[in-house]
Amino acid sequence: QVQLVESGGGLVQTGGSLRLSCAASERTFTTYAMGWFRQAPGKEREFVAAVSWRFGTTYYADSVKGRFTISGDNAKNTVYLQMNSLIPGDTGVYYCAAASTANLYQLPNGKNRYDYWGQGTQVTVSS
Repeated sequence: QVQLVESGGGLVQTGGSLRLSCAASERTFTTYAMGWFRQAPGKEREFVAAVSWRFGTTYYADSVKGRFTISGDNAKNTVYLQMNSLIPGDTGVYYCAAASTANLYQLPNGKNRYDYWGQGTQVTVSS
């Protein structure tokens, strides 16, 4: 079974930066899109950022545009999330997600687009 492994979470002060990493346990695993979601206590899991390998496009939630950058290497099934200018509202558990099937019509910003999920990594931003 393919697993997604995240790393890079931690505690940071407002205005600080963190870089999250995610990689599939098997290099032969093919992904068509990968993304990041986050969930704060008592809140719904929300979209943060995603990349479509097929079209070479990236997507961001309005709340993180200009502050977060998603990047990765499709050949290695890895994805990164560089988070700058962090604010307390960014606090939550961040989940890496991967889509193992092609989809020409569905944008990669919905939870149901993805087949595999990581275990999550905690990001805490103190004021």
